[in-house]
Amino acid sequence: MSATIIPTDFNDRGRAAGLAAVAADIDQARPVTSPGEWPDPVLPGALRTPEIPADVLPSYLGEMAGAIAVSTQTPPALAVMSCLAVLATVLQRSFEVAPYGELGGYTEPLSIWTLGAAASGSRKTAVQKEALAPLVYWEKLRADRSRRDIARALSARKVAKKVVERLEQDAAKAKSDGEREALRAAIQYEEENMPAEVFAPRLWSGDTTPERLQGMLVEQGEKMAVHTDEAGIFAVMSGRYNKGQANLDVFLQGHSGSAMRVDRAGRLAHIDRPALSFGLLLQPGLLSEAAGSRSFRDSGLLARFLYVIPASNVGKRDVRRNEPVPPAVRKRYEAELHQLLDGLPIGVQTPRVLPLQTHARERWYDLAAEIEKHQGDGGKYESISDWTCKLPGAAARIACLLELAVTGLGAQSVSDASMERAVRLVELLIPHAQAAFGMLGADEVDTDATAILKWARGLESPDFTTRECQRAMEGRFRSSERMKKALQLLRERDVVQPFTIKNPGARATQAYRVNPKALST
Repeated sequence: MSATIIPTDFNDRGRAAGLAAVAADIDQARPVTSPGEWPDPVLPGALRTPEIPADVLPSYLGEMAGAIAVSTQTPPALAVMSCLAVLATVLQRSFEVAPYGELGGYTEPLSIWTLGAAASGSRKTAVQKEALAPLVYWEKLRADRSRRDIARALSARKVAKKVVERLEQDAAKAKSDGEREALRAAIQYEEENMPAEVFAPRLWSGDTTPERLQGMLVEQGEKMAVHTDEAGIFAVMSGRYNKGQANLDVFLQGHSGSAMRVDRAGRLAHIDRPALSFGLLLQPGLLSEAAGSRSFRDSGLLARFLYVIPASNVGKRDVRRNEPVPPAVRKRYEAELHQLLDGLPIGVQTPRVLPLQTHARERWYDLAAEIEKHQGDGGKYESISDWTCKLPGAAARIACLLELAVTGLGAQSVSDASMERAVRLVELLIPHAQAAFGMLGADEVDTDATAILKWARGLESPDFTTRECQRAMEGRFRSSERMKKALQLLRERDVVQPFTIKNPGARATQAYRVNPKALST
């Protein structure tokens, strides 16, 4: 930016007169003075988010996401993330991805957590209903097929338990050691040969407690998903049913695939590779209220979600338009997902690991390096570095999911095309995450920038110095570094422009001019 030279000491003059002189000099050095000459500002708390097109997903997934968006007249981002969460629900636990190759030792499970925020009345429920429909139907089909097996196993277990109960009573009355030992052997035989409990296949739940979720992971081959358009699950996480004590372990372990061991009176859960996916569509206000717990941020729970905060279509929809999802698109989407589900092995198996192809790995390295460069002190991702740290892993997971969706269960590696799609998607998600963390009140820099703009709007002049800003807001900015980060954010978003006041014989003064469009918004 051009420097401005004032021939007298700025601090020896009245503020209004001094800034007027500065403004006059700025007008000559830098012609950005009228609202029409300034770029449109991106105000803190109102970060613009890019559209996420349906074609970021390949084949039948992109077709279905696009058809859902058209049918419901909603932003494609909601359908894209809902379909991605459905795909993760199908494939998680059965596969993992190895970004460094099969011998690298580092693998990522395929669990995905998505969270879309949209206002009430924006047809979130309709979007989620369409995306989930094949899973609902598949569960019903499998439940019908397994009903006899469930009933047979249940009746056999009841009989065996009664036999064991009678043998235990007889053993207690035995008159000799030989008789008692024979009865013990009979009890052992009945318990060892008691048929295992059979459960109706379940892929997802809408609301569950941590304890019940542990049980479902045991029952359903160590994988489960939560899909809902209500915020109740956050209340559960924060401890609604546990005297206010947050119980996040099962959720965090389900995302990372860490082994889980629960040994409590009346409840046992031994799970080697838990897999948990989320597909949430919530109202922004409910999200802010539900995720207000500091433990959600400190534990890394919020950093695991892939957020979309699309611009609302409410007020712009054509009420006369009625375009259902084309039957052929819906049928193919359902058939492809059912083919994946029916082709997966039954029971707990060792996940099959897919490495990245050479060019896919290089593209993944490029993404990881670019993110790493910007998340240190002063970097543009510093305030969401807990989220961006997990983004390369999320990209690898998404690429593997997309590869399996297109190639099928016989896929041997993750292709360049799948990685390109994944990178394109996660790069689009970054501003959505920045908007989400600002909405959650979790982004301190965004909150500080909002406070500075509010203060600047109350000034008589559009210009202010850093010294004035820190003095006026000393309760907030006890550290000048914290204030500098907020001012840098305002600069990047075209809310302010910096300039320098040169004071003869003294250190130059750093000052800022506020975008007139930000003052009038």
